[in-house]
Amino acid sequence: MLKPKLFDTLKDYSWTLFKGDFIAGVIVGIVALPLCIAFAIASGVSPDKGLVTAIIAGFIISVLGGSRVQIGGPTGAFVVIVYNIVQEYGTEGLLIATFLGGIILCILGFARLGSAIKFIPYPVVIGFTSGIAVIIFSSQIKDFLGLNMGEVPAEFFEKWRLFFLNFPTMNPFALGIALSTIFIILFTKRISRKLPGSFIAIVFTTLVVYWFDIPVETIGTRFGAIPDKIPLPKLPSLDIYSLHSLLRAAFTIALLAGIESLLSAVVADGMIGGKHRSNMELVAQGVANIVSPLFGGIPATGAIARTATNVHSGGRTPVAGIVHVVTLLLIMILFGKWASLIPLSCLAGILVIVAYRMGEWHSFGMILKAPRNDAIVLIMTFVLTIVFDLTVAIEIGIVLAALLFIHRLSLCTSINEIKGVYLDEEDRDEPDDPDALNKKVIPIGVEVYEINGPFFFGVASTFMETMSNVENNPKVRILRMRHVSSIDATALHVLRQVVLQSKKSNIVIILSGIKQYLVDKLEKSGIVELVGKDNILQNIDKALLHSSNIVMQSGDE
Repeated sequence: MLKPKLFDTLKDYSWTLFKGDFIAGVIVGIVALPLCIAFAIASGVSPDKGLVTAIIAGFIISVLGGSRVQIGGPTGAFVVIVYNIVQEYGTEGLLIATFLGGIILCILGFARLGSAIKFIPYPVVIGFTSGIAVIIFSSQIKDFLGLNMGEVPAEFFEKWRLFFLNFPTMNPFALGIALSTIFIILFTKRISRKLPGSFIAIVFTTLVVYWFDIPVETIGTRFGAIPDKIPLPKLPSLDIYSLHSLLRAAFTIALLAGIESLLSAVVADGMIGGKHRSNMELVAQGVANIVSPLFGGIPATGAIARTATNVHSGGRTPVAGIVHVVTLLLIMILFGKWASLIPLSCLAGILVIVAYRMGEWHSFGMILKAPRNDAIVLIMTFVLTIVFDLTVAIEIGIVLAALLFIHRLSLCTSINEIKGVYLDEEDRDEPDDPDALNKKVIPIGVEVYEINGPFFFGVASTFMETMSNVENNPKVRILRMRHVSSIDATALHVLRQVVLQSKKSNIVIILSGIKQYLVDKLEKSGIVELVGKDNILQNIDKALLHSSNIVMQSGDE
């Protein structure tokens, strides 16, 4: 259903709900402030871009979203993508890619493809999420240690090589502030989950640096003052070359925004006992990412940590998300000038905590102990995310997972030749099955082959080889297909080839126990006409009787 959750919640809205939403919105707004600034800086853009994104995109996601409690804005997952796009195409290229990504998200939502995101394998999601966490951690080493070096390169190994070369330039004051930030965040969490530890850390370290004039780099010394107003909207300059070169990045933004927003919505559903509207959520994310770059914003999506904070703080409707946006806007207008005093090492400490929590290391270890195929997909996606980029990791991860799944599925499909008296495993479990082959005699001159499982391209070659490995051609060949759940175009083609070859060898093909919806597919592909309707029978008894009559008639001839 393409209807925002806000419209439903306002029908029976009450003062009690508003009080909970208001308190939660203010708390989440305070929590979001340092994160928005930190994510923007880590992404290679100015800190105000993060605030603008949280305000503009966050408002749209709350108003149009398909979740009751989703909080939208910049997230750590986009740091890697945004940084790479900025390095290669500049800020203007980022705005275009975000704009295109928003359009793709809207198309996915209107096409009702919200549920399709869930088919991305879990090892792929954990692999690139953990890889992003490692990259975020690596990107903060310069500010965490206060290293005196130039721009941090995007390439992972080159980045760490320069860190080691410049280690002697470490600023002990910056390291102290970063460690203090981590301590404050962890300590406040032990006291209460509702305390905004990152905000407390920013206020404390900023005051200490300001009062004692500690020699560390701040937002102001690197980026200048933070604007105290939202910029006017401006269309990014689009051209054919930009559209073509940035389309791949746009698809990555759309895919990641879709995955994270719907994952966040699912987590929120479990916390409040609700049910989100996935297609409406994708449309909301799309509109947010179309509008956000018009104001100079970066990609946005549903933020799992801020959404969880919203729920824990009492938020139950999209009004809490709107209050969170108003809170950020007021902070930007009233206190934006003071944000330039925030030490960068404090923000680095916050992002180190974000990277650790984002890593899903428990799930990472669990998947490593899972079946080998899943572990391979996890490690491959993880390594590719770190060494190359997220786009390559997701593409290869999904393709590899699909290939391994096909291999696994092909192992579940068996093609067995039945000779003489035959009792298969399923017959042992179901002795009352009227179609069981227990004590059924297969006539001389008749072969019975049973296909169990999906009949698809993964087993088509095996089927063809099995049908070809025949020493003495039988009079009749029965293909028992009662356990075939599906059939694809490749299998239909191979089945057709087998029927044609059998006709040339004067072998009659009988299909036994095939489901009606599969018979319809065979009819559309012309196989029913080739086999003959008289040779498509409901069960093995009729097939054996019919085959016996065919053998007898051929003998009489």
